[in-house]
Amino acid sequence: MAKTEITKPAPGTPSRPRDMFGAMRDEMERMFERLEHGLARWPSVFRHGNLVPELDVRENATSITIEAELPGVEEKDISVTFANGVLAIRGEKKQVREATSENVHVSERSFGSFERSLHLPESVDESKVEASFDKGVLKVTAAKKPEAVKAERKIEIKKGA
Repeated sequence: MAKTEITKPAPGTPSRPRDMFGAMRDEMERMFERLEHGLARWPSVFRHGNLVPELDVRENATSITIEAELPGVEEKDISVTFANGVLAIRGEKKQVREATSENVHVSERSFGSFERSLHLPESVDESKVEASFDKGVLKVTAAKKPEAVKAERKIEIKKGA
């Protein structure tokens, strides 16, 4: 195989990749960066071809609340479990849409499964975890153990040390 000598381009001339494969690799990297940037604007339900529910997690003195957006998912297709400190939300989306008119027949199907797991703190009372589902939003409330809910005590601030 012949050796290729690499020379620097003259000032003012556009630089060229050193070989065809380097140029292809650079273009592929740019393409994936553009694709990734474009996907970031889509809801996560479309990312990577998987369903990934959006979660909101809030905590107050007595409980932790997790809300998952599950558009197009029916309650019967959702499972919520809590074991060994891990809350698991699993489900499957099964959506079929059909439209028929004089010259048009459209049938679209969307299927996919999902799972989200969260490790909850030991302060959660395993026997007091409840879930509800309304208008595409799953709400899980995990009450804290009584010993974890301590009375707030005001701390006096002293002047000087």
